[in-house]
Amino acid sequence: MSPDELVYLGILGASIPVGFLFRYLSPPVKQGAALLLGLIISVATCGIHTLHSFFTVLGTWLIIKINWRSAPALSLGWTFLYLLFFRLVTWFGLPQPTPFANAIQLLLTLKMVSLANEVQSYYLEKKKEVSAFTKSPVVGGLSHEPSLYDIISYSYCYVGIMTGPFFRYQTYADWLQQSSPLSLPGKEPCLQRLKLVPVYGVLFMAVNFVFPLYYVRTEEFLEHNYFYRFFYMVAIFFVFRMRFYSAWCGAEAGCISAGLGCYPQGALSKPGGGPSVKYSPDPDTAVEYDFKTIQNIDCYNTDFCVKVRHGMRYWNMTVQWWLHHYIYPNAPFRAYALRAGWTMLISAYWHGLHAGYYLSFLTIPLCIAAESAMEASVRARLGPKGQNIFDWIHWFLKMRAYDCMCMGFVLLKASDTINYWSSIYFIIHIIAIVCIGVGQIMKGGKKRERREGAEGEKQDVVREKAE
Repeated sequence: MSPDELVYLGILGASIPVGFLFRYLSPPVKQGAALLLGLIISVATCGIHTLHSFFTVLGTWLIIKINWRSAPALSLGWTFLYLLFFRLVTWFGLPQPTPFANAIQLLLTLKMVSLANEVQSYYLEKKKEVSAFTKSPVVGGLSHEPSLYDIISYSYCYVGIMTGPFFRYQTYADWLQQSSPLSLPGKEPCLQRLKLVPVYGVLFMAVNFVFPLYYVRTEEFLEHNYFYRFFYMVAIFFVFRMRFYSAWCGAEAGCISAGLGCYPQGALSKPGGGPSVKYSPDPDTAVEYDFKTIQNIDCYNTDFCVKVRHGMRYWNMTVQWWLHHYIYPNAPFRAYALRAGWTMLISAYWHGLHAGYYLSFLTIPLCIAAESAMEASVRARLGPKGQNIFDWIHWFLKMRAYDCMCMGFVLLKASDTINYWSSIYFIIHIIAIVCIGVGQIMKGGKKRERREGAEGEKQDVVREKAE
């Protein structure tokens, strides 16, 4: 493990026992202590680069104060433009930010855009209440506009400050105002989330040792046979998954220990978004709680869901919620594949400027179009047994597609990514294009059959009338 990874591990490990201590604090003390601890972590790991995140927070606060109506669009523009400056600071003679500063900046960008949307919703619902003389039915809305101190406290809250998960301001406010945090579940769900982390960690280190990423960039790698080169991406994606499974499960455990994101199961909470319905518990029934709001990874479904589009739902789930609510609805396209492409483009930009991100993320719409074409033209014509076989083949190809895309994500450079993809003859891209082509041909055949069938029925009717 690299020194940076050891620092991440140390912060994650320390946040879990510290979280249980926060359950004993009153709301004002909890808010101040979480802010102080977050600032200590930020300054200790980022140094002077902490100013980047502070300027981002200050700019968002000014946007909200000056023009709350346009705050969502303006905050998105502001935070994303600052991300560009942040990544190009060396062009202006400024020092390169640390990887820790980058992690904080990424999560802060999500928080600030979400906050602007929450404040806008608060004022719009407030206007509706005044005009209709009724209480707003919106679930999870703010009760007041956050102050500058509230926004800074939310931005630098120690929980998930570097590793996520993303959570809305309302989730943070609910955490501060919990009436009896000590009575909420903690130890059992925390251990449940951590039980497989050692397994993920050991598998990550073992497979990473046998299949190091740097080897892909060597000339010697290209001398191996095709099947070895093809299998290598399977191993790399496995290492990638184990790394993030262990990190995100640990980050979720840090939230659980502090009680952040704990809501009644009846509230039907969504990862990242929080409660989706208003919930009034039955006084005669024991209330059961969950931590769905801060769930960032579904390891089983990431591995075993069938479709490419579903794979995205179970990976980095809180960020997927953010993309689905703030980017996807505003895409300048109507077709699903194009909207998904736009969303993936924004996601790639959020991750960084490396060409590998864009090559990987923009392969997703191609794969979605391919699986949609094959489902409509092939799977729909099969019986139950045939569909079962189709789904297993679909799952296998989905995993290979993500293996292929992962290589661009970890190799980063366009040349390295293209070199690897060319070494396996762009097999995933070719399969996707062939599937789209087959789907279009079979779709045309199906339309022709329908048309011929309709014409035949018309002729039968005419013949019957003639008789």
